[in-house]
Amino acid sequence: MKYDFTSIMDRSGKDAIAVDGLGTMPGFTPSSPKEGFDAIPMWVADMNFPTVPTIPEAIIERAKHPAFGYFNATDEYYDSIIRWHEARNGVTGLTKECIGYENGVLGGVISALTAFAAPGDAVLLHSPTYIGFTASVSNNGYKIVHSPLVKDENGVWRMDYEDMDRKIKAENIHVAIFCSPHNPCGRVWERWELEKAMDIYKENDCLVISDEIWSDIVLEGHKHFPTQMVNEDAKNRTVAVYAPSKTFNLAGLVGSYHIIYNKYLRDRVTAKGSKPHYNDMNVLSMHALIGAYKPEGYEWVDELCEVITGNVNYACDYIRDHFEGVEVSRPEGTYMLFLDCSKWCEAHGRSIDDLQQAGWDVGVAWQDGRMFHGPCAIRMNLALPLSRVQEAFDRLNRYVFNGQAAY
Repeated sequence: MKYDFTSIMDRSGKDAIAVDGLGTMPGFTPSSPKEGFDAIPMWVADMNFPTVPTIPEAIIERAKHPAFGYFNATDEYYDSIIRWHEARNGVTGLTKECIGYENGVLGGVISALTAFAAPGDAVLLHSPTYIGFTASVSNNGYKIVHSPLVKDENGVWRMDYEDMDRKIKAENIHVAIFCSPHNPCGRVWERWELEKAMDIYKENDCLVISDEIWSDIVLEGHKHFPTQMVNEDAKNRTVAVYAPSKTFNLAGLVGSYHIIYNKYLRDRVTAKGSKPHYNDMNVLSMHALIGAYKPEGYEWVDELCEVITGNVNYACDYIRDHFEGVEVSRPEGTYMLFLDCSKWCEAHGRSIDDLQQAGWDVGVAWQDGRMFHGPCAIRMNLALPLSRVQEAFDRLNRYVFNGQAAY
């Protein structure tokens, strides 16, 4: 490969909550490992790969100039986004006017939500549910109504369209938050699935807020289809939010954006985002996006998806062959696994807390899946060099699922 996905980075002391945060936030972060084990960060959704070199190059080049005053986003910034979506997702007709900066995808979600619903109103989300949705929607006073995803006969997570329609009508819902690809289940929705969902939203006059931050990380054999491309109604009903942060590991720089084609929706969301007077771009995050969306970034993401596909295949095959009672639906996008440990815990008389702690003790810093509305679940980040993924699963085999915790 042209880029480095095999070196093991030492992130200690380098502003990485994935490593330095262990044991610091009880109930949220994994605890530190016992003596004799180093930590393998597999919880918070950032990557343990060095990003594409054009990003630090762009930041360093801008930082050579010793002034960082007020500025406006450049045409290069908008053109980079337009080219990226055309090349990666086949989007045509996207213009500068449809793109707006957001201080994080969740900030964009809340700007759209508060522009079209009042505190106390019900909002539809699918479950399992991204913890950021749960926190931000609840913190702003909204009632979350979950429509659970269900597994089909092949173990593939699917939307329950009848349940969606019934709950939207019963709760008088007019805003739905959608996740594409889905976090934490890893579904990359097919076009027909999106069409059925958008028909229900249209019938019930629902605004759709589509979080597509994971849209670049799609595994072999799958293709992301933007929600706004379903049809003309979807294009005018949907507020889509994106960011280079998940794709290129830039969360610490902050910098997301929305794409909104309908002028009325765009005006309302932009007005909401501007009212607190904090939703302004950082000059270095602008140059980071430009660096990310250079030709090298296209190549880097292609290689990243190949690496993640290999890691996912390794992990899912290992679980199938070694961890009886642990179920996982093979993800089609993202780099997260969502393990259902119900049968294993029942068979071994262990709680999910026992199981999680056993992993943490041997340095496998995985994440409590109950926060994502999985009653006996664990979420795992596979964006690490394959050698680290292999080491993590070897420890889980020797010490956890088939070791001390199994007795």
